[in-house]
Amino acid sequence: MRRNPLAQVTDFDLRLLRVFRTVAEYGSFAAAESALGITRSAISLHMSDLEKRLGMRLCQRGRAGFALTDQGREVLRASAALMAAIEDFRSEINLMHQRLRGELNIGLMNNLVTQPRMLITSALRELRKMSEEVHINISMSTPGEIERGLFDGRLHVGALPLTNRLSGLDYHPLYEERSLLYCSREHPLFERAEEVEGGALGEVPAVAPSYRMSAEALDLHRALSCVAKATDREAIAFLILTGEYIGFLPDHYAATWVEKGLMAAVAPGQMCFKETIAAVTRSGRRQNLVVDRFMSCLLSGA
Repeated sequence: MRRNPLAQVTDFDLRLLRVFRTVAEYGSFAAAESALGITRSAISLHMSDLEKRLGMRLCQRGRAGFALTDQGREVLRASAALMAAIEDFRSEINLMHQRLRGELNIGLMNNLVTQPRMLITSALRELRKMSEEVHINISMSTPGEIERGLFDGRLHVGALPLTNRLSGLDYHPLYEERSLLYCSREHPLFERAEEVEGGALGEVPAVAPSYRMSAEALDLHRALSCVAKATDREAIAFLILTGEYIGFLPDHYAATWVEKGLMAAVAPGQMCFKETIAAVTRSGRRQNLVVDRFMSCLLSGA
């Protein structure tokens, strides 16, 4: 492949980069077919054209499966910044016309949808009423991934627990979330869950989250025998339901299992903590009419 510098970025290059980003997101040519609306052979041709344009191999494909090369990962990162810059330009032009159109990229922790105060849902509904030309993109991720997405411009807004404030991000508290310690119906503690003393749980196998926790949550987990870890709350629920572990879940998320008699709160008077869920944006971000309207709807209900 050629090693000459890329002279300019054309509309054709942007189309090829969008194909590349979709393929990377879906993890294979076959999986990206329906998303792109073109055949696998056409995707392969576009990828070859992009590799020739850039003079580098972006991915390995074949019997061993699909994988990005080191250069491919760097191009993917750079393309995210490029697309964010294009979106910023479009947003600035929109401001000139005061026309509400464009994309809103939101990163959420999983299981917020069961929160009784459906502030995010309500704000999205109000935004949709304002304009049908706003395209909503929601991704579910860990708090750390959401923060990284806000910093690099891939995300406009995030929703996550307010544990530690990071410099460069603005936090807007939405509501408090209460978490209790749960066991499943299969667990030996189930029949006497409410009577158990918190100090008697030190030897009971427990699951802990691998993401950042508040000081209060960290102290409670240190009092348990955390022999398993999980990346998110759904994974914690999976382990609790095995009957082998106890673990903390937001009460609104666990409510369905509790109502069905499949889970019970253990020592609820002692094993309980609260966290503030906040909407987060990047400090000093460029004015964006879509983001501003969404945040206005969101915070008016908080």
